[in-house]
Amino acid sequence: MHKKFAHKEIEKKWQKRWAEEDIYKTADASDKPKVYVLDMFPYPSGDGLHVGHPKGYIATDIYSRYKRMSSHEVLHPMGWDAFGLPAENYAIKNKMHPRVAVEKNVARFKEQLQILGLDYDWNREINTTDPEFYKWTQWIFLKLLEKGLAYESYEPINWCPSCQTGLANEDLESDGTCERCGSEVTLRPMRQWVLRITQYADRMLEDLDTLTKWPAHIKEAQRNWIGRSEGALIAFDDIEIFTTRPDTIFGATFVVVSGTEDRFTGRYVTNPATKEKIPVWEAEYVLSDYGTGAIMGVPADDERDMEFAKKHGLPIVAEYQKAGFEDFGKKVVKYKLRDWVFSRQRYWGEPIPVIHCEKDGVVPVPEKDLPVRLPEVEHYEPTGTGESPLANITEWVNTTCPKCGGPGKRETNTMPQWAGSCWYYLRYIDPKNNARMVAPDKEKYWMPVDLYVGGAEHATRHLIYARFWHKFLYDIGAVSTLEPFTELHSVGLIIAEDGRKMSKRYGNVINPDDIVEKNGADTLRVYEMFMGPFENTIAWDTNNLVGAQRFLERANGFDEHIQTSEPSEITELLHHTIDKVTRDIESFKFNTAISTLMIFLNAAEKEGLSETSYKMFLRLLAPFAPHLTEELWEGSGEQTSIHTAPWPIAEQSLLVKDTASIAIQIDGKVRATITAAVDAGEEEVKEAALKEKRIADRLEKMEVVRTIYVHGRVLNFIIRPPVA
Repeated sequence: MHKKFAHKEIEKKWQKRWAEEDIYKTADASDKPKVYVLDMFPYPSGDGLHVGHPKGYIATDIYSRYKRMSSHEVLHPMGWDAFGLPAENYAIKNKMHPRVAVEKNVARFKEQLQILGLDYDWNREINTTDPEFYKWTQWIFLKLLEKGLAYESYEPINWCPSCQTGLANEDLESDGTCERCGSEVTLRPMRQWVLRITQYADRMLEDLDTLTKWPAHIKEAQRNWIGRSEGALIAFDDIEIFTTRPDTIFGATFVVVSGTEDRFTGRYVTNPATKEKIPVWEAEYVLSDYGTGAIMGVPADDERDMEFAKKHGLPIVAEYQKAGFEDFGKKVVKYKLRDWVFSRQRYWGEPIPVIHCEKDGVVPVPEKDLPVRLPEVEHYEPTGTGESPLANITEWVNTTCPKCGGPGKRETNTMPQWAGSCWYYLRYIDPKNNARMVAPDKEKYWMPVDLYVGGAEHATRHLIYARFWHKFLYDIGAVSTLEPFTELHSVGLIIAEDGRKMSKRYGNVINPDDIVEKNGADTLRVYEMFMGPFENTIAWDTNNLVGAQRFLERANGFDEHIQTSEPSEITELLHHTIDKVTRDIESFKFNTAISTLMIFLNAAEKEGLSETSYKMFLRLLAPFAPHLTEELWEGSGEQTSIHTAPWPIAEQSLLVKDTASIAIQIDGKVRATITAAVDAGEEEVKEAALKEKRIADRLEKMEVVRTIYVHGRVLNFIIRPPVA
């Protein structure tokens, strides 16, 4: 029966008690099997959360609660990715210092997460802007520098005129615009730090095959972004081209270099195979960042080359020799992936821990002097000159060379926002360690991360960067696993009721605080998990909240159906429910898990249930609705938290079905459903089906051409009018 409850009082009561008793604190050492459950930590923007943001956090909360009840030691932490452009741009817009903005926004985000009843161990909270955290980000950079994987470059890089900073290729949209602000990006030569991520390209590709619990589309996105191609370099005079089809060189009638428009350059080069002079063109379809930025045009063997040749009246050789091409190339491997531009000409980021000395060149800051702290400044706005605002703080810039003792200058570029997120999952394991990034014994116990949940948009940035750093840390003995994340789930977006992305610009944002205030945190949690498959994009529908709320109200009144004994079919259904909910939580099918709980509640309300079964039901519901179930658990006489109670285990003997429900079809349309023994053969099922009046009447004047039987599921009669 429906029984309303005072959700505000219940939520406040239990959140306070959970915090006082610290029931979600993770032990540093345990004999239990571990499970490390991780959310992609948010950057705390000033707008706070809308109802789409908690979806992933609720999912990991359900999973970690279930694992804790299943006798696992659970690490489920949370922190803040607070350096970089998002935080700095927000601060500029609101005319406040980035540090003040971050502190304010973190407090707001944390409050919003806490009112949802999430089971984070806040003792392990981290923040990438904390000097005790970024000390180790700087330490990793120094190790990369020591191994030759960090270097200074003076080549042209992507420059955003609006953000006034250099960008990596991964920071661009597919059309070449800035991912953050949409401005058109230009190439600008400047000094910058670069990481040799390409040296790990093959290993990152090969090890994707070991990630069997990652979505296929995420792995494919990484393969495409890394873009490994085996081919050859061939010199057409002073223009070197890369091709995956060196055997077609005798059919090459022109060369095309990357450009912004189709045009003849006025130049000719020699085809080394045919010795003929061929024209050099510019074209937009040749990518500057792939291969060498130049290709040979072979119209007979390439559709784009054919279109280009026809459009501009260039020669087309239909037939040509293919033998002897080996004399003109050396074999090479090329990647679409480019070394990672690691400098940002902005203030709000980790200082790069090197000193420039006229005598000794680039000198790393000694480890004992870490962290190199970001200085406090009054004006932090970007200069637009290609220099960071830090360059103007002479008392910070001017220092002593650690090597020779002479005058030196600090590096004034800062790290990109991705730096801290490349390794943050390791710091949660040992967040208070001042002597090491992470203690080896703790790292070996907790790593790898068992479950990682976040947005699919990070497939070609964060996940590639983090895998690169992790493999490097493995190579230097700092971590014990080849890959950081075992299982990965992507969160499907929750869009607005009008079908658009939630945005203040559209006026369609729904604040989760308002839903929690009106309907309760448990209602919001159950609704978001019941909306549909976890990975799907689904539109918010405020009206459907009512269904989740009514289900919880019925659960609140469920104890009125307790009786001294229960029908055997209710006991059997409960154990099927335990089995299904357990499997569904493991596989992130939360919507069907909730549906299964609803089915059991419906049946048990009609037939009644024992107190034992009632308490088992509460434990199954607990990860989804932690506040209400805690209240009901206490009301049933229990003295300890339901969230530390053991997870129910299904009796296997009760999961065996004696009968099966079989759909009876006529020409593919279901006309009846019958119950038959699970081992019944086709003839036995057919005999039972023909006793159904609806079936018999439809077949009476028809000829059954054949029958199709799917054992235990479907019997289909294929019919036609009788032949006269």
